[in-house]
Amino acid sequence: MDLGPALVLAMWAAGLAAAVAVVAWWRVVGPGYVWLGSGVVLLLGLPAVAAGAGPWAIAGSVAAAMAIPVARHRRFVVPVLGAAAACYLVAASFDGPPVAAVTGALLLGGVTGEMMLGHWYLVDPRLPRWALRRLDLAGAAGALLDLGALALLGAIPWAEADLVAGAGFVLLSLTTVVLMGMVWFSLGEEGYSGVMAATGLSYLATLTAIGAAVVGRLVL
Repeated sequence: MDLGPALVLAMWAAGLAAAVAVVAWWRVVGPGYVWLGSGVVLLLGLPAVAAGAGPWAIAGSVAAAMAIPVARHRRFVVPVLGAAAACYLVAASFDGPPVAAVTGALLLGGVTGEMMLGHWYLVDPRLPRWALRRLDLAGAAGALLDLGALALLGAIPWAEADLVAGAGFVLLSLTTVVLMGMVWFSLGEEGYSGVMAATGLSYLATLTAIGAAVVGRLVL
C-alpha cells in the first residue's frame, strides 16, 4: 500500500461524494447541502490530484464541479455525484487494495456526511432525523469494516516496532464506533439539544475516523 496524501484524500472524496449523492436523493434538505458537499469534495479531490492521484481523480473533480450548477435537479445531481465517487474510488484503489479503499471511503464519507448534515438540523430541528441516523450507521459500519479489512490484510498482528501505532489504530477505530453510537442515542433526545449534541459528537468522530484511516494504513 502506497500511503500518501493522494490515497487518503481520494478515498475521503469518494466517500463524501457518495454521501452527498445519497442525501440529495433523499431530498430532506435543499440544494445548499449539495453546494457545500460538492465544494468540500473538491477541496479534498483537487489536492489529491496535485499529490498524484492521477486521471481518475481529475475525472472525479470534474464531476464534483458539475454537480454544483445542477444541485437543484435531483435526477442530474445524483448520478453526477455518484460518478465522482466512483472515479475517486478507482483513483484510491491504485494505491492500495480495492476493498480497503471501499471501507475507508465508507468510514470517512459516512462520518463526515453525517457531521455536515447535522448543521441543517441545528437550523431546523424539526427535520426528520432518520437521515442522520442512516449516515450515522454508515459511519459506524465503515469503522468496523475498515478495522476488519485492514486486520485481514495484515495490519494485525503487529511487529514489535508497530505496537504503539497498531494499538492506536484499534483504539481510534473503536472510539469512532463509540462516538457514532453516542450520536445515535443523542438523536433520540427531543428538541434542539439532541441534534446539537449529536453534531458535536460527530465532530469528534470525524477526527478519530481520520486518525483510524491514516494510522491503520500506516501500520499495514
